[in-house]
Amino acid sequence: MGDHSSSQASYIHLVHHLIEECIVFNMGKKECMDALFKHANINPIITSTVWKELEKENKEFFEAYERRRKEIPTEKETARRIRDLLSRTKI
Repeated sequence: MGDHSSSQASYIHLVHHLIEECIVFNMGKKECMDALFKHANINPIITSTVWKELEKENKEFFEAYERRRKEIPTEKETARRIRDLLSRTKI
């Protein structure tokens, strides 16, 4: 029984670590769930559960993280800004 508990704890620790990696890449919860499922075959429910626990334990961090994510332009918005800049620049 101890081996099962320690393997579960190791698995949760792995998911926790992978979520931190997703945060480094500025991913939201849904993006992280999709990425971990696609690349590590981790059930999205597991990722969601661990993410929610991390949010509970680090409320201020996640509030600031979400505010910062909203301020960062999307790839589409960035491309539009570059096109606008180029259209105003004479080459």
